[in-house]
Amino acid sequence: MGTEITLDVAGVTVTYSKNHPGIDHGSIFQDQDRKVVKSNQLDYDWYEKEDEDPTPSEMAFTRPLKDVVPRLELLGFTLERVQREYDFVAHDWLEEMRSLQDDDDEPTPQLMNFSEFLAFVTAHPLESLDDTFISGTDDAREARMRSRFGGMQFEHIPTYRSYDIHAYSERSFFGSLVDILHPYSVLRLFAETKGNNDAPVVWQYGPLVQAGWATEEKFVSSARRTETFLIATEGSSDVHILKHALALLRPGIADFFRFIDVSESHPFSGTGNLVKFAEGLAKIDVQNQVVFVFDNDAEGFDAHQRLSTLTLPVNMRGIMLPELEEFRSFPAQGPEGLHNSDINWRAAAIECYLDLDVGGHPPAKVLWTNYKKGLGSYQGALEYKDSYSKEFLKQTAETLAEGKYDVRKIDAILELLVAECTAIKVEQWARSMSN
Repeated sequence: MGTEITLDVAGVTVTYSKNHPGIDHGSIFQDQDRKVVKSNQLDYDWYEKEDEDPTPSEMAFTRPLKDVVPRLELLGFTLERVQREYDFVAHDWLEEMRSLQDDDDEPTPQLMNFSEFLAFVTAHPLESLDDTFISGTDDAREARMRSRFGGMQFEHIPTYRSYDIHAYSERSFFGSLVDILHPYSVLRLFAETKGNNDAPVVWQYGPLVQAGWATEEKFVSSARRTETFLIATEGSSDVHILKHALALLRPGIADFFRFIDVSESHPFSGTGNLVKFAEGLAKIDVQNQVVFVFDNDAEGFDAHQRLSTLTLPVNMRGIMLPELEEFRSFPAQGPEGLHNSDINWRAAAIECYLDLDVGGHPPAKVLWTNYKKGLGSYQGALEYKDSYSKEFLKQTAETLAEGKYDVRKIDAILELLVAECTAIKVEQWARSMSN
């Protein structure tokens, strides 16, 4: 019969392979997800009788669905992408049905639109569906499986053919109806149901390895290099702060981000050099996914404007640190004294996004430095910025849990960064589909 390896969620298989590793799903897991999971491919009576340890055959990666979603999104599987994929599938299915239709056939059934399909998926949390094996003839078995769904016309679902449904329970029948897209799109759809949040996503490789079809070294976790994003910043401080912020606030996806090595010095420090670096990468058609990050200050704004005049490939984007309401009226010291000013686009370097109430300094303020004639604006810098940076780099998951450090502003940067990286992946997929 062979040995199967599957990717399951709450017992529903979304893809599988037999006697071969199949699709590499390591990217949706991390090292801590490698665990022992009971397997329905093992004869536990035999293990007990022979006094053998089944653990090697139970090895798997498993992670709650809600924790898989952020990783799926950085792989490009947003709900927007899922909808576009569904529309492609529905369109192709209609074209196929119409090409096979004779004049005396019944009209081609109206297919569900994506909103209707999503409503169907979210109406049935996986754990609410019976997973008991249903025996009997094909027609009788399917009738029992269908009964849960209130006489729904499954012909309105793209690719549905009753004779292609190979299910053994109510839950597996539902999974077969929904499993018409990329496996990760199916996971993303299931994640829209709150009742599925804690459903385990399991990639169990133990049986395949123990049967000799693969080695354990074949199964590794974390984002692959081609799936990571190189984050290019203006200076070394930005690198240290962003890396630490990701480790603290986004540990479940931190492995998707890489940074320029600044252990000795920053090879492209300053806004001008960062723009030149971007231009060089674009000209030589580097395939890496790259995001160029500029400060929310006058120099950063100027550089970002210059970058926007370049024709960047789909795998590259430039962003500025986000404008924040907290910066609309911020203490600023200049020739005319101390006044509250809007420092967005003028003086909000990355240190301004840290907690400015720590370190025992006087109230935070920026100091106006030089006038940028081309922009008609002053450039400013945060006083004691290095000290604020050092305080942040001291923070740990434990100190953040105590709630004594305000991470709201730095979290806004991460939210923007993740959104831009996700957009890169979605656009790359859209381009590939249009070619």
